[in-house]
Amino acid sequence: MAAFRFTSDETAAEPVWVRALLGGVLLLGGIFVLADIMLVKTVSALVIGGAAVVAGGFELIHAFWTKGWASATPRILLGFLYVVFGVVLLTQPAFRGVFLTYALGFALVLSGLVRLPVGFRLRTSIGRLLIMLSGVFGIVAGLIILSGWPISGIQVIGALLAIDLISQGIGWLVVAWWRGPGLSSAL
Repeated sequence: MAAFRFTSDETAAEPVWVRALLGGVLLLGGIFVLADIMLVKTVSALVIGGAAVVAGGFELIHAFWTKGWASATPRILLGFLYVVFGVVLLTQPAFRGVFLTYALGFALVLSGLVRLPVGFRLRTSIGRLLIMLSGVFGIVAGLIILSGWPISGIQVIGALLAIDLISQGIGWLVVAWWRGPGLSSAL
């Protein structure tokens, strides 16, 4: 297990394939949720919950590839939020509708707030821009959901979660494959 140090060097923290895997899982999770929003509400809540658990699990795994607690802590928090949200959706049928709306709104705002400093610490300008934009989108999507609570429909919630996951996935895929100036030779 790697020793954690307080550092802001995001680019040399993990191998390219780890970032590519995280980006791919988030992108596929978002596409899956987007395709699912036309199904029955209960099934949708279960699928969205499952996608959130998987995406959160990969975010937690990704956190342990980073160098330093300053880099790992926001990712651990983000992964934890997605996993808790997903588990509650999967295990609490009586609260699915209300909890889905209320918790996802807050989770998206918090995950957006976490992604802003993570993106800011990235050394590639395009990766920094995409991750920070996905953070801003997460905040806006969460506020949209919360402003319509409790009347936000599962389709709106699913679409916003899907777009959030897709934007994160694309951001991490670009970070993984970008070979611009300022990146370490490890990438």
